[in-house]
Amino acid sequence: MSTKTQKPPVALPESITLSGKLSPLMATEIWFDDACILDLDNFVKKLSSIKGKGVRPDLVGSIITHYASKWLPDLAADESERTIASFEDFPESITASWMKKRFFIETLVGILPQEKDSIPCNFLLRMLRVANMVNVDADCLVELEKRVCLQLDQASLKELMIPCFSHTSTTLLDVELILRLVKKFVSSDNVSRTGAALLKVAKLVDSYLAEAAVDSHLMLPEFVALAGVLPSHARSTDDGLYRAIDTYLKAHPGVSKQDRTRLCSLIDSRKLSSEASLHAAQNERLPVRAVIQVLLSEQSKVTRHMEWSGSLSVARSPGIPGLELPARCLSKREMNVQQMEIKRLKEDVLRLQSQCMAMERQIEKMLEKKKQGGYFSWKKLGFPVFRPNKVGGVVREGELVVGVKTAGDTKPRLVRGRTSTKWRKSVF
Repeated sequence: MSTKTQKPPVALPESITLSGKLSPLMATEIWFDDACILDLDNFVKKLSSIKGKGVRPDLVGSIITHYASKWLPDLAADESERTIASFEDFPESITASWMKKRFFIETLVGILPQEKDSIPCNFLLRMLRVANMVNVDADCLVELEKRVCLQLDQASLKELMIPCFSHTSTTLLDVELILRLVKKFVSSDNVSRTGAALLKVAKLVDSYLAEAAVDSHLMLPEFVALAGVLPSHARSTDDGLYRAIDTYLKAHPGVSKQDRTRLCSLIDSRKLSSEASLHAAQNERLPVRAVIQVLLSEQSKVTRHMEWSGSLSVARSPGIPGLELPARCLSKREMNVQQMEIKRLKEDVLRLQSQCMAMERQIEKMLEKKKQGGYFSWKKLGFPVFRPNKVGGVVREGELVVGVKTAGDTKPRLVRGRTSTKWRKSVF
């Protein structure tokens, strides 16, 4: 029998070998040679010995992640970590390679520490990606998804972009998998303890939706299900959700009016920033009702701001710490002008809203009759349309403006201003 020459030990990360919690004997046993790296059974035995010596779970998790990244480069966060022989170094059939990967993933799942945060969430997501690719056992998948859900707020968008390996799905990304993960995260006790984790997951979901919306094969029910799985208080702002919905409408121009209204109902216009509201007011892809809702929300924000500014200018006190006087107080004439502008805007929006509702009722009646072959003259509707002229509060009849442009004509000078550079260069 030929003897095998000893090779120098393979060093693990410094955080493991230099920890003050490890004795010299334990630190020596953590140094695995190539024989241990290439023999999974030997690794499992040595890991069991280390666990028996009382090593902290996070150190055990570091050992596992280091070993798995060296053996299976698909689990490595960086390609530079591939320094030891892996599956790809041995010429064999694709089926044999996948069977080895399946056995490797299933074995790793069985030796993972049960303590939370002992394994990084991104590493678990990479394991889940490989597990779906090689079709591991169903119980193994359930365990992996359970571990990911407990730490979903620590995940990155890059690792969430898991491809769909199912032959029955036409989407590029596994949206159903992410939907399951978010549902389990929302229903877990982890959310009830801290709201910060829920806010992080909400931002992560909105960013994921914006990426998935580009796929033309993404169906509307899947998009709506993932966007609506989070509670209303999970989002501090709806700018990310609005960006995702606008991207979906841009990639799916054939969406019907009812579906557009359904998508826009997911957005709380009160949570939109000024820049997002300005973009929405000029967005021709949105239905008229959604634009009107945005304008009304902006109008109420301006009204509250004016009331707050007025009360502050009257009740301000130099003795209150942190309360600084404004640079210049608005005169009574300027306040009256702004209040008149707000009043005129509110009247114009209410007129437009009533006209749109009357128009929709009339169109529904005409479509039911089906006598004009889908074409009719707008002049036969028989009701006036109002449009503010250049002077201000005077309105005139005789012209009918249909669509988003009508909402744009009723916006004040605040809304008609130039679009911010940030939104002009965005995915909108």
